[in-house]
Amino acid sequence: MLDACRATNPDARVVYASTRQVYGRPEYVPVDERHPTHPSDVNGIHKLAAEQYHLLYHRVYGLRASVLRLTNTYGPRMLVKHDRHTFLGWFIRQALDGETIRIFGTGAQLRDFSYIDDTVEAFLRAGLSDAAVGNVFNVAGTAPASLLDVTRLLIELAGQGAYELVPFPDEKKAIDVGSVYADDARLRRAVGWAPRVELEDGLTRTLDFYRANRAHYWPTG
Repeated sequence: MLDACRATNPDARVVYASTRQVYGRPEYVPVDERHPTHPSDVNGIHKLAAEQYHLLYHRVYGLRASVLRLTNTYGPRMLVKHDRHTFLGWFIRQALDGETIRIFGTGAQLRDFSYIDDTVEAFLRAGLSDAAVGNVFNVAGTAPASLLDVTRLLIELAGQGAYELVPFPDEKKAIDVGSVYADDARLRRAVGWAPRVELEDGLTRTLDFYRANRAHYWPTG
């Protein structure tokens, strides 16, 4: 894709969707873009490698590329079919089905959550701003929250469901990163972006969407 841009449209603007998973288990929080990168899973390794391709094509060929490291992006139309790609999407589905949500460990792990509208605005601003070219930026949520607090809020907003704390399975414990949330000051300074949708509002919008469109996303009954 980068070679195609270089050959046929060298003035294209490319904004790559990376992930906070490139940081792995954080040495400090909030993690900023200077934090060492040591991914704890395969997806993080792939994303970090792809970041380097984009930045290389900028340095060597002048391609106007930038990188956004996303946190836990959520909202209408997110994947809820299974729990392999996003725990929050699966929790939302379980809450709407009145099931018991299983939280690994104590639930004290902190995360930040970026509502999809805020994430899209970050992409648009990065794509339109010369200050973003050749740079890497974190995209954070409004404020970190523990997994336990998020789950309790979700159950309250859904009006049903329950939760239980369970020990980490060995394969999950091996890649658990503990608490991790991002510092997005660099993006705010560069393009004037800031997250605006608070977690309660974002979860409410998301639950409303799936109540109205559940049949299109997972089987019922």
